[in-house]
Amino acid sequence: MVRRARRLSTAVLAGLLLANALVGCAAKGESPQDLAAPVAVTDAPTDAPADEATGEPSPSVSALESMGAAPSRSATPTKKPTKKPTRTAPKPLAVAKPPTETQVPPAPPKPAPSSCKPTYKGTQATRAQVKAALTDAAGRTYWPTSAPDIKVPLTLLKATAWQESGWQSNIYACDGGVGLMQVMPGTATWMNQRFEKSYELDDYRDNAYLGATYLAWATKYIGDMYFEADYRLDPALCTAELNSCLLNAVIASYNFGHGAVAQEGEPLAIPNPSYVRNVRALMTECVCLDY
Repeated sequence: MVRRARRLSTAVLAGLLLANALVGCAAKGESPQDLAAPVAVTDAPTDAPADEATGEPSPSVSALESMGAAPSRSATPTKKPTKKPTRTAPKPLAVAKPPTETQVPPAPPKPAPSSCKPTYKGTQATRAQVKAALTDAAGRTYWPTSAPDIKVPLTLLKATAWQESGWQSNIYACDGGVGLMQVMPGTATWMNQRFEKSYELDDYRDNAYLGATYLAWATKYIGDMYFEADYRLDPALCTAELNSCLLNAVIASYNFGHGAVAQEGEPLAIPNPSYVRNVRALMTECVCLDY
């Protein structure tokens, strides 16, 4: 943490009757069409090395490649009419307020070389076990006194875990990320100290709690600075502008670190748009949602 399909359409029979009328001979033509991919196509593959222009790192391991499955729940999704969201939350402040949370986690490491391959240790948790751990983590209250209304959506947790590790609980990335949520050791140590916990990084259940804890922390940190303490992580509050909502900012922070997203006196930034688009797409299209 704090790190196409092309299909042929059916045969097109246009021109059949016209050809019969003119030359008395039937004609049949096929015209392949490109159909929309089941998941939004991002700026760059999620397992690509850092982009030279943006410096945006890719996840430590491609979830799709490692699991051998496409991220879509349906190979032939039905295209639904899009509805323009109605904003009922304040727009982000033009410049951030001073943070109310002064204890902050360490900055993320630099991306590992793309040639480096992850390693595996111990026994991998089953999908049922992972699902139970993520569901439990999403049901917790992380700020019971100062912000009890902060909740981490289960779809966000499932999508983030899939993006980070493909739900592989025993994977160790080259950049130091560990397990299901690819939590960095330094981040885990900081969160255990900050919230007086003793989560074990290599336990898949604790790893889920650590990932959710960071998402909850970022929700409060960024929500206080830019969104007047409106902590809703609701996709309906987002517009086409990636920096328009708290949800996108929290996702960006999980991958790139809070300091690259929120700075006192500066506008809200989304330095890793492809990562944010990937996770947002997985929140509705990931096969993991059906596990």
